[in-house]
Amino acid sequence: MSQIGAPRGRTCSRSPRSRTLRSVATLTSAVLAVTVLAGCSSGDEADEAPAAAQDNAPAARDKVADGGTLRWAVDTLPPTLNSFQADADGTTSRIAGAVLPSLYTLDARGRPQRNADYLESAQVVETEPKQVVLYKLNQQAVWSDGREIGAPDFVAQWQALSGRDTAYWTARNSGYERIEKIERGKNDLEVRVTFAKPYSDWKSLFTPLYPKQVTGAPNTFNDGARTTLKATAGPFLLKGIDRKSSTVTLTRNPRWWGQPAKLDSVVLRAVPRADRAAALAAGTLDLAEIDRSTAERIALALRDARAGRNGAEAALAHGPGSSITPSKALKSWALANGSDEEKAAEVQAARTKNQKAIAVYASAQDTLAKYVVRKSLEPAYTQLSLNGESGPLADERVRRAVARAINRQELAESVLKPLGLPARPPGSHLALAGQAAYADGSDALGSQDTEEARALLADAGWVPGGAVRKPAGAGTKAGSEAERKAAEKANGTKEEASKEDATKEDATKAGTQQDGARQDGDQKEAGKAGAITDAKKKEGGDTASDEGLYIVGDDKPGERRTVPAPAAGAESATGILAPAPAAARQSAALLARAEALDTGTGSGARAALPVSGTDKGVAGAYAPRGTAAPVTAPDAAQALGKDGKALSLRFVLPSGPGSESLRAVGDRIVRMLDAVGIRTEVTKVSDESFFKDHIASGDYDLALYSWPASAFPATDARPIYAKPEPASDGSLLVEQNYSRVGTDRIDQLFDQAAGTLDEEEARELVRQADARIWAAAGSIPLYQRPQLVAAKADLVNAGAWGLAGPRYQDIGFKKAKTSKGAERNSRTP
Repeated sequence: MSQIGAPRGRTCSRSPRSRTLRSVATLTSAVLAVTVLAGCSSGDEADEAPAAAQDNAPAARDKVADGGTLRWAVDTLPPTLNSFQADADGTTSRIAGAVLPSLYTLDARGRPQRNADYLESAQVVETEPKQVVLYKLNQQAVWSDGREIGAPDFVAQWQALSGRDTAYWTARNSGYERIEKIERGKNDLEVRVTFAKPYSDWKSLFTPLYPKQVTGAPNTFNDGARTTLKATAGPFLLKGIDRKSSTVTLTRNPRWWGQPAKLDSVVLRAVPRADRAAALAAGTLDLAEIDRSTAERIALALRDARAGRNGAEAALAHGPGSSITPSKALKSWALANGSDEEKAAEVQAARTKNQKAIAVYASAQDTLAKYVVRKSLEPAYTQLSLNGESGPLADERVRRAVARAINRQELAESVLKPLGLPARPPGSHLALAGQAAYADGSDALGSQDTEEARALLADAGWVPGGAVRKPAGAGTKAGSEAERKAAEKANGTKEEASKEDATKEDATKAGTQQDGARQDGDQKEAGKAGAITDAKKKEGGDTASDEGLYIVGDDKPGERRTVPAPAAGAESATGILAPAPAAARQSAALLARAEALDTGTGSGARAALPVSGTDKGVAGAYAPRGTAAPVTAPDAAQALGKDGKALSLRFVLPSGPGSESLRAVGDRIVRMLDAVGIRTEVTKVSDESFFKDHIASGDYDLALYSWPASAFPATDARPIYAKPEPASDGSLLVEQNYSRVGTDRIDQLFDQAAGTLDEEEARELVRQADARIWAAAGSIPLYQRPQLVAAKADLVNAGAWGLAGPRYQDIGFKKAKTSKGAERNSRTP
């Protein structure tokens, strides 16, 4: 994808923003006295277990047979074998994991661990005057051509991904741009990496590591590595890609120095999600991620088998033959053998067709009974995104009202409870339960509360009957402000009030007024703070959200910064804008990841202030004290309005067959919003256009989509929450912050987290950033995605890995028992 049209803001990065393939969420400013932002995290929370355990049939290697071929379903054939290109996908990553070095891999808690197959050690050996990391490589580690893995490979990959040579087409350079130099140590097996500035996420680098034959020149990096790899260094080799049969074949690496792969080969077969039930029923797959309906079909087959019913009996019990009663069978036989030849032929054809259907179903059930469903939670969460660029959601009070109207627990249970999975909504935007940076920061916003949601809406001016009521002075706000205006008019200050109304109307249109800041004649300044708005009217920036705050771990409150307006004659933000090529490639990579998920295609800061009382949220997440919430049933049932305009939000959802769960969750959200008077216009669009034409371009108010989590949030989340800034042409530079709101303080926290070498301090800074994101209510995490995997019953060390990744050399089939009860060591396909 060379460019992405961005009708309401372009998605290009502003250098030197880091590249990422991870997630997306939103942020806006808010005047919040968030005394618990850093205090939400306790040691217990940080060390808690993942929300769900792995389910991958773990077995000791001596219990795994040698040999055999694993037939593993993937979504598509890999468009490229280069993981650092924009169109790299899940299949690219799977191949890389099996054939290329990974210096660090993720454990069951989603935390990076040194991979001893490649690294004897890796540590920061110097911090002054600059950070130096010394890698000591495994002395036995070699590429498939026999050459040692060494410093030249590190140098070549750094030069390709640093961003300094634009001839390399890279989708991301996160961390590599911080490197100053790479030197050989005592020998080629020691690599010294010196950083120009400190980098906490250095463990994310050089995984996967490509040979210098790939990264050493732009042409081999850009084109050569798309279809083949000149050298590999994993437990498997890339044997070939067969596009006719839609397969990728990996074979055991004879030069592998580690524990040898148990399998002879792995065949990755491209099977669309919609076709996997049929492929499993035909017995052509051994391992495949599946949807809920397929999982239920396998569970039914297993129940039948345990009950002693074979496939034919199952077909009569609940399959195509289940509707045939004795009377229907007798009537059918009579018609098939009757004197009416035309009718008899018709009935005989129908009977033959039904018998074939029963036979197919019976065979399928017998085959499906040989599989099991392994389940866990994916390292990804589904969120409700609120686009704060313009419209009602540009007002942070409305966004918080939406968030307070939603029962996240109910939504999580609706998706996960039927699957027998833990239904605990994520407490963080930046990490998942089990990961080092995880802490539940949702108290910064507060839990579901209908009355609070209504009060927030009332304070923002959205009241029952407001859609048909046009006040004499447009832009009048609810509550004390309206009363003060009436008093001014009564005292003969109509002219002055009119001028003030005009000023407030501008602020209202910009969607930037903040609750809790209208005191002592400061209304005009307060109206400038808040969410990112139409770029032509953008004033006051986002830093006002930190004014007057004391944040635990912060040295001082945020400072106000005014962002200059675009120059006269600048192009409107509504124009179609083409991002720079590098940013376009990065955006394409992010969109591909999102589509794959949802469419089927320091330490001192820990001494935080305790939360007092039983507060459900924090100051600022509520309407100002004294605001009257509409409580009568008739009023609550009315659609809300303001200045003659109804409060209605456009809710965009994908319409494809792989998005049923999202649409069901969307229906529940619609009902929850309706209960507080927020109307929604649900728009269902094709899977192909959902991200490209709506999410990336900002053509939505509300949307549901998922993004993968990261073990390195300080790096990977930075561009996702980066504050959008106006460009000279009037557009917004949003990076991957598709909700188009953000603050300087959030950016600062990410930068500080990435730049400290104190791991605990880095985690605490990430937690502070997350609490602010919660308070802004731009992105509402709803549930961790379910991970359902169908696996042959005798397949071990494979299935639902949860937060971890596969250990390819340990995957295999359980040793079969001989007639004497001994285990047979080999397996034949």
